Amino acid sequence: MSDRGNAIRGEAELVLDGYHLVLRPSFAALVAAEEELGSLFDLVERAADGRLLLSEMAALFWHVIRDRPDDLTRAQCNEAMMAKGLAGMTPALKILLKQILQGR
Repeated sequence: MSDRGNAIRGEAELVLDGYHLVLRPSFAALVAAEEELGSLFDLVERAADGRLLLSEMAALFWHVIRDRPDDLTRAQCNEAMMAKGLAGMTPALKILLKQILQGR
């Protein structure tokens, strides 16, 4: 199986700290994100208004990592996201937010 995201399924690829991660917004992953972050519609609205917090983006990404490596911790993932910067994270965020709004 490829380690690249499948755009048709709303997946995004993100390379963090040497890990090639596929972000897949499955129902279960989005429910877990919503349990931590609150309404996903509110999250999308905040993102559209430029008010999405870095911690919210990091939490969303953490929950939607498909086949998360066992040796990747959340703290390590967060630090790698910070090192990549907002500009490096935005393309994956756009794909995920679009998928949340449109579904399949």
